[in-house]
Amino acid sequence: MTDKATLTIGDKSYDLPILKGSTGPDVVDVRKFYGDSDHFTFDPGFTSTASCESKITYIDGDAGILLHRGYPIDQLAEKSSFLEVCHLLLNGELPTAEEATKFEHNITYHTMLHAQFDSFFQGFRRDAHPMAIMTGAVGALSAFYADSLNVDDPKQREISAHRLIAKMPTIAARAFQYSVGRPFVTPRNELSYSENFLRMCFSVPAEDWVPNPVLTRAMDRIFILHADHEQNASTSTVRLAGSSGAHPFACIAAGIACLWGPSHGGANQEALEMLEEIGTVENIPAYVQGVKDKKYKLMGFGHRVYKNFDPRAKVMQKTCYEVLEQLGINDPLLQVAMELEKVALSDPYFIERKLYPNIDFYSGITLRAMGFPTNMFTVLFALARTVGWISQWKEMFEDPARKIGRPRQLYTGATQRDYTPLEKRG
Repeated sequence: MTDKATLTIGDKSYDLPILKGSTGPDVVDVRKFYGDSDHFTFDPGFTSTASCESKITYIDGDAGILLHRGYPIDQLAEKSSFLEVCHLLLNGELPTAEEATKFEHNITYHTMLHAQFDSFFQGFRRDAHPMAIMTGAVGALSAFYADSLNVDDPKQREISAHRLIAKMPTIAARAFQYSVGRPFVTPRNELSYSENFLRMCFSVPAEDWVPNPVLTRAMDRIFILHADHEQNASTSTVRLAGSSGAHPFACIAAGIACLWGPSHGGANQEALEMLEEIGTVENIPAYVQGVKDKKYKLMGFGHRVYKNFDPRAKVMQKTCYEVLEQLGINDPLLQVAMELEKVALSDPYFIERKLYPNIDFYSGITLRAMGFPTNMFTVLFALARTVGWISQWKEMFEDPARKIGRPRQLYTGATQRDYTPLEKRG
């Protein structure tokens, strides 16, 4: 017999089925509640509502666990490659050697952009934010690749997925090069995904570009750590847009627009700006007191989901050290960051509030050391998250229970009233 919850309103009771996932909390099924009772549930932000069924990513915030298709994020970041993780998220399993070769080939040979696409970038001002360029450019892809827009065709869905994963680094690198006044760099098929991206961002015609294995691995890890994160705001945006039957280029553009919000994709930039504001180790006590007095915000600490420790932060911390050591950078902000970390992890004020370092605390320092300006941080996030977005979009289209999204509301405005002519209004 199915477990159920009983909700009583006045003199009537309603039985609500309880659904069980493979792990995590049980879920009370309220799909028929409105039809049966003429009542809605009220959940601003949908923080207590499951909007879909998914097999892709699982998070246990209390235990600090993040799994992609069952694999712990730290294992994937240490042992896997980004393209292997892309295959895992898209298809449900790690690839065999043959599948890995085929998948990598498909992505590599989709990295080029249509030749006419370059003129699209020229329409933006030179000082345009790279995220503005990304939002417009990804939406415009549908005008160039109309042969894969039939969302009901599994093969076309697959081609669109591969195109988005492949072309996002090319678009992101062009947005970066355009913003700093350098010429666009064409991808090369003999390079890996992360090597290609770094070359397209930092090579110049005046000299040969030589890949750095430490930086390549760091870039790959950063992509893996940001690849998917369950039903966050941008992923939910992609799913909601896709629920109408919209093609993936439009849906991913919507996800990028949502990610642009500082409460979502801009957190690592805010963390870096906080460290710059503190300036030196000597200023930390005063800043920490200011946080306690509600004068300042502590950016890069705590997480809406993780109530223990962000499992991505440990890998990101190690990657940060490796990059700084490789580049020989003695970044004073790192000294500030390390001391601030010690204070936050030992001060009862922060311990009680579970304000531990999250991934954004370390990723901003790492990306700055690699040569990326702060306005590129969210672009890199979007690049990495594209595979998560498209995997979630694909899963939604393969779900026979898919419906167009239509959240309800608690209406608190004026009730019905009659129109008053202008001359009679006081």
